[in-house]
Amino acid sequence: MSISIFIFAAIILFTLGIAFYAGRQSNKQSVGDYLVGGRSFSVMILFFLAVGEIYGIGTIIGFPGGVYAGGFSYGIWFLAYIVLSYSFGYFISPLIWRAGHRYNALTAADIFKSHFSSRKLELVVAVVLLMFLVPWAQLQFEGLIVTLNALGYDIPPYIAVIIAGAIAYIYISVSGVRSPALISIFKDIILFAAIVVVGIAVYKKMGGVEPLFLGAKEKGAILKFQNGSEINFAISTIILQSITFYCLPHLITVIFTSKSEKTIQKAQRYMPLYMLMFPFLIATSYYAMIYLPNLADKPNHTFIVSAIDLLPSWVIGFIAAGAALSGFLLLSVISLAVAGLIVRNIIPNVPEKSQRRYSQTSVLIYLVISMIITVALPSLMLNLISTAYGGFSQIVPGIFAVIFFKRATAKGIMAGIVVGIIAIFVMYFGKISIYAINPGIIAVMLNIVTLIIVSALTQKDVVDRTPIAYVEAENS
Repeated sequence: MSISIFIFAAIILFTLGIAFYAGRQSNKQSVGDYLVGGRSFSVMILFFLAVGEIYGIGTIIGFPGGVYAGGFSYGIWFLAYIVLSYSFGYFISPLIWRAGHRYNALTAADIFKSHFSSRKLELVVAVVLLMFLVPWAQLQFEGLIVTLNALGYDIPPYIAVIIAGAIAYIYISVSGVRSPALISIFKDIILFAAIVVVGIAVYKKMGGVEPLFLGAKEKGAILKFQNGSEINFAISTIILQSITFYCLPHLITVIFTSKSEKTIQKAQRYMPLYMLMFPFLIATSYYAMIYLPNLADKPNHTFIVSAIDLLPSWVIGFIAAGAALSGFLLLSVISLAVAGLIVRNIIPNVPEKSQRRYSQTSVLIYLVISMIITVALPSLMLNLISTAYGGFSQIVPGIFAVIFFKRATAKGIMAGIVVGIIAIFVMYFGKISIYAINPGIIAVMLNIVTLIIVSALTQKDVVDRTPIAYVEAENS
């Protein structure tokens, strides 16, 4: 496997060169340049950066593993929520950008602070987002451990996460979001090619689509929903995740990098093209069911092990590099989102000229803490990951209030968020199921009801602000 390691290392070194080149193009003093690229990214760069957040290491590692372990229902859920997210994002993400531009916001919490003139609301939003961003990094580290081990060496988890954390820190320490943006173009070419090559190898070995599906069915692949509870949970999860996706804090960071609303919409139009990779990923999952039946305890290895089984070792170097870059880049953007929340929203009154330096320090601290927790407390992180989308979704009613509704108050939004977060934890840890509906949807409904009631009772606190949807568009 030495050739695969050489190719892997060469690609990573090349991308580090891109990072240092991006550093030469950045404004060394501006925190806005560091966190959101000075709001200057074109359609092409925004497209690749955004799809890098959508199709990260979770796609190449998690999706085939999910289909391998969970069957048809997992695949339908994943595909449906991504497609619905695109439609929702086409309309909502330009409005989020407009809010960011109007208030010179660099984080999601900045929007709430400026729109409602409320430090308390800013803190509540920042704390909630940070709470659920911490486990998000573990997903990337887990995928990177699988990827690095594919190179033929049983690398201890702590070594793998140190390597991953160090590379991610180098990417963003030298130029902030600019290096992930440029590297994502190169990464996506490798990643897409890797998925297509493995998929074609599967179809060629199996003799086509029909033999593949028939073979998987004989091995026990479940090709339909088993009961009404599965359908309820799948549909409610699709709705929850599709409306939450473009309100995730690191996606809001990506949205803010655009130079205009029209740029975002143009980039959104082309994102569904990436759906072409999924037939090849599904093929890989079914191939593993037929020829690699011993992955039940480690389904996340499905794609990598299938690639090793089908292709020469030198190709594995490219595949591992594409997967690893996905993890590195998403980890980088998540770290930037965390740094922005800490420096601009948690720590009070940091001078703007010092915010970039504080952000770099915050990124380092966040990565180190995430690495320690990934290795030492994986079960804690798994519990938080299971509630993460539900937690992030509690910010969505507030985002909609900023965009569409004049009569919402800061107290109403804070009360809604608190009620929603409590509901998430009570239902999840209490194992409470209501008609098998995703607890996040129920929590959002309670959040909205609370927001409306408390806002009605605190109308004297209404800030005289025009909802963002009614502010003149910025399309320069």
